[in-house]
Amino acid sequence: MNELTRIFWHSMAIAFGGIVTLLLIIVFLSRDLPSLEQLENYDPDLVTRIYSSDGQVLNELFVQKRVFVELEKIPGHMQNAIIASEDRRFTEHWGLSLRSVARALVVNILSLSYRQGFSTLTQQLARNLYKSIGFEDSVLRKVKEVITAVQIERTYTKEEILEMYLNTVHFGHGTYGVEAATKRFFGKESNKLTVDESALLVGLLPSPASYSPVRHPNRALRRRNTVLRLMRDQVYISQAEYEQYRIMTLESVMDEPKRGSAPYFTEYVRRILEKKDDALGINIYRDGLKIFTTLDSRLQLIAERSVMESVESAQKKLNKRIFNDKEEFEQLGLLTIYPEDSVRLMMNGGQELYKDLRGKLLVQTAFVAIDPHTGSVLAMIGGRPDYHDQYNRAVQARRQPGSVFKPFVYTTALENGYPVTEQLLNQPVVLNVQNTDGSWVKWKPQNYGGSTGGLTTLREGLRKSLNLISVRIVQQDFAPAEQVKRTAQRMGITTDIRAVDAIALGTSEVIPLEMVSAYAAYANGGVYSQPLVITKIEDRYGNIVREYYPERHEVLSEETAYLMTNLMQTVMDRGTGGSARWKYNFSRQAAGKTGTTQGWSDAWFVGFTPQIAAGVWFGVDDYQVSLGEGQDGSRAALPAWAKFMRDGHKELEFPRLNFQRPKGIITAEICSVSKMAIRRACPIEKEIFKQSTEPTQKCRIHRNL
Repeated sequence: MNELTRIFWHSMAIAFGGIVTLLLIIVFLSRDLPSLEQLENYDPDLVTRIYSSDGQVLNELFVQKRVFVELEKIPGHMQNAIIASEDRRFTEHWGLSLRSVARALVVNILSLSYRQGFSTLTQQLARNLYKSIGFEDSVLRKVKEVITAVQIERTYTKEEILEMYLNTVHFGHGTYGVEAATKRFFGKESNKLTVDESALLVGLLPSPASYSPVRHPNRALRRRNTVLRLMRDQVYISQAEYEQYRIMTLESVMDEPKRGSAPYFTEYVRRILEKKDDALGINIYRDGLKIFTTLDSRLQLIAERSVMESVESAQKKLNKRIFNDKEEFEQLGLLTIYPEDSVRLMMNGGQELYKDLRGKLLVQTAFVAIDPHTGSVLAMIGGRPDYHDQYNRAVQARRQPGSVFKPFVYTTALENGYPVTEQLLNQPVVLNVQNTDGSWVKWKPQNYGGSTGGLTTLREGLRKSLNLISVRIVQQDFAPAEQVKRTAQRMGITTDIRAVDAIALGTSEVIPLEMVSAYAAYANGGVYSQPLVITKIEDRYGNIVREYYPERHEVLSEETAYLMTNLMQTVMDRGTGGSARWKYNFSRQAAGKTGTTQGWSDAWFVGFTPQIAAGVWFGVDDYQVSLGEGQDGSRAALPAWAKFMRDGHKELEFPRLNFQRPKGIITAEICSVSKMAIRRACPIEKEIFKQSTEPTQKCRIHRNL
């Protein structure tokens, strides 16, 4: 064997050994890399979106905020900006750009440091998709990256790779993918991006924290212009376009992420979903679900506007009352800790009130609107829109309802066969009331304003919200306390209702959502509908995971429901709810009831039309703090309700409907004085009755005329 032959075979052996060694290294490093099956079935975490019934995105749930969007829906200039800045030879290479490798080697050797990388867009995608590759700067990581990138190139088309990259890359501030980043920084969808905005987002990629337009606007501007220059140099934009976009400011960037709509409602939905996710086999933070809800975003906006106007009015009155009482102001405002001028400024809206003062100095609210026929929650407010917190008063607060509880008392009496013309004496009574320490005291309730009178019908008692009549209904066993409690429970009230005489005045705490749902049963002919907030859950592919339907059951006869509705129509037309008509121009057929608790701590109005049942509560979180004298249900709560109902029906273009009268209700002529069957000389009025409960005994007052 000559020398050349020996050298040849020696070289071949070395080359073979090198190839075998390289293959062994590749096999060794590939042990924990994604398999071909994993590559073909990539399934990233995606944002779960909560939708309103009219198709608006209310909020999003996520661990990493990532929203998938198809490549065809991403603007071409965004795609061009990515390629120009991150991998100009993306369409030519097979996962590894040898030219970039050579350039990086020269730069790094000459500088004796790691100054330049050579990752292609596909290599970056490999690193973003698979944690097993890692992010540390090392040769081993680079080899793993290249191996996976080559596999990706063999598995997917260039368009699919670019689509995956644009949907997974990190843009900072917890956002992953171009759609989530566009929402965070510009408050819109990615298909509406402008060229300069696309360049700004791409400029973030080398170091999202360092180039954040929120924290480092000047750096972000310089990086954006660098990307624009690269786009110009690679002829993706013209020189004129480059000059146009490089002078654009960052005015469109949002400092704070856009807060979701109806935050109390969406948090309520989230908590419901958390209880169901195991049973449904879903993860609400990772699975990219679509949650379709009952809330109507148009009604929600009207509710927030209406409630906020009343909150501001009630706050001014509370401020005036507290400012005029130095001792109370010092105690509630913690003036031994905070300067008086600062507290006054905060209460007047000059700056945000300190958290430890809000429970005693802020007027709070809860609002719920429901479709009476399905139980669908159409709008929900769990607290002041300008002081959002985690306490949802619409579903968590337990407050005394005052007179809005009275319909349960009257309902029970009607179910026991008493007609609306039944009369009781409007005179003082004495109640035995139990204190929190268990002791009993005597209490003499009064009517609002201290009025008294003679015999008064059930209709007049409810119209004027006479406390003495309500108490006598219970005391005289027209509606025994235990029966009233059962009526309330049957109509959806789950709180502890104390079966004592004071039940007539609404002294047991209730939850606003449950009160509105109970009133909705009157509007629905005695059929109670369980509150419904979710209609459908879809997975990321559009498959239905679960659908939800109304749950209804009859709680009252049609006749009782109609009679109670009619009594509460009198409240709206000629009683304590009358200002909805003459002051707020709400002219549709409606029924409702005001409520005020002792010491002016709570103000309520709950009412309904054939299409919407709604209720509003106002008070201070600390129930010992009064809203102020005169701040009753008709003044503090009814305005928000009336404005919402007026504008809501108009916005949704609901037709004018009347409450449907059942066959078992008749109209009879009675004496307007005695409320008995008429004689010739009787002044006549018409009244409605359940069939067979109309008066048969002739009037005694006019019998000798």
